[in-house]
Amino acid sequence: MNSTNQSLKPLTTKINESGNLEIGGCDLTDLADKYGTPLYVIDEYTLRSICWDYKKAFKDFGKMNFLYASKALCTQAVAKIVHEEGFGFDVVSSGEIYTVYKAGVDMSKVLFNGNNKSVEEITLAVELSVGRISVDNFFELSLLDEIAKSHNKTVDILLRITPGIECHTHEYIQTGHLDSKFGFDLTQIDEAIELVLNNYKNLKIHGLHAHIGSQIFETSIYADEIEILTKEIARIEDKFGIKLNEINIGGGLGVKYTEEDCPPSIFDVAEIILNKLDSCIKKYNIEPPAIFLEPGRSIISTSGVTLYTLGSSKQVPKGKKYVAVDGGMADNVRPSMYGAEYYAEIANKPDKECVNNVTIAGRFCESGDILIKDIKLPEIEEGDILCVYNTGAYNYSMSSNYNRVQKPCMVLVNNSQSDIIVSRETLDDIVSHDEIPGRLNGK
Repeated sequence: MNSTNQSLKPLTTKINESGNLEIGGCDLTDLADKYGTPLYVIDEYTLRSICWDYKKAFKDFGKMNFLYASKALCTQAVAKIVHEEGFGFDVVSSGEIYTVYKAGVDMSKVLFNGNNKSVEEITLAVELSVGRISVDNFFELSLLDEIAKSHNKTVDILLRITPGIECHTHEYIQTGHLDSKFGFDLTQIDEAIELVLNNYKNLKIHGLHAHIGSQIFETSIYADEIEILTKEIARIEDKFGIKLNEINIGGGLGVKYTEEDCPPSIFDVAEIILNKLDSCIKKYNIEPPAIFLEPGRSIISTSGVTLYTLGSSKQVPKGKKYVAVDGGMADNVRPSMYGAEYYAEIANKPDKECVNNVTIAGRFCESGDILIKDIKLPEIEEGDILCVYNTGAYNYSMSSNYNRVQKPCMVLVNNSQSDIIVSRETLDDIVSHDEIPGRLNGK
């Protein structure tokens, strides 16, 4: 079966009677006119559909738990929708913890992850009764026990490990290989468990957590991960006499950014995971553990597009034609940072013949501010609206105020209705945290 992450565009995308692109029943040129550009647009139906896919794919396994990886896109509205679909949350900062808390999320379904959690962040997690904390290193074990003790609480934890699996993605988004900043090495697990059992009385260990990377197309590595985690659970039970009943296998499933991308179906991944788990349970003679899965990109990416207004253009003699938009690397740093590729269309000319090969340049003062290299588009004019697909994940999350440009607005569309879920920043927002010492004002 196909799944939503394999779609290049939001599921509701179509050309309407006016000849313009439409998503969620909303004409994209109307959205650009009403809210301005750059504009992030999230299609609610597509977002919910991918959640449905995950639940359908794993419906036959009664111990399945989904945690949305909030770092992909964390806003209160998105959190509320995903929570309504029965998902918990993987969070990596106090800002993400507080956002899902303010959205009314059940905090017992939240896991706090990260390699260098601060005292303030851990304290907030303990005070808000976050359901699990994934402990990344020995320093954190000690610190967490101390904070838990000061609050007279027992904190439920997982140990994050580096399983030694290297997936073929960009080196910056590989997390499961041995030379990684994340997690305990497999040779350190026993020492960590001994500390929890003998020294840290305010911590209770429930299982193991591993994450192998992001934008993953290789399905076999999920089976490799299940093998390693279940083997460790069996070994730990044999050595320490404790039954760990949870394994968190991370997320990382890829999405379709361009026509050439062929990400695996959620249903295929589920079959591989569950079949491997069944065989490992028998092989290592362990009780079936609860599985936690942390999809992020594959939950939100396909539902999002970004709208830009085309501005100036430049034809290099005997070279490329550059067309500039009113956004760029500050609202989508991924092309500059990862060499990420995207597909786009002119929202007001979607059915016109693509006759020009152009490069979409951003407005920021960097030569590397290029959003899309060598894309075929129709004859274009200043003021045309460019729709870049699959921008729901990591675009807003990694956005900045570079050049002191305001961050874009974000709207949610559904059934021909649009609603602001993140307001466009103002110039006053830009300077709101600036301070001028009195001595500079002659005081």
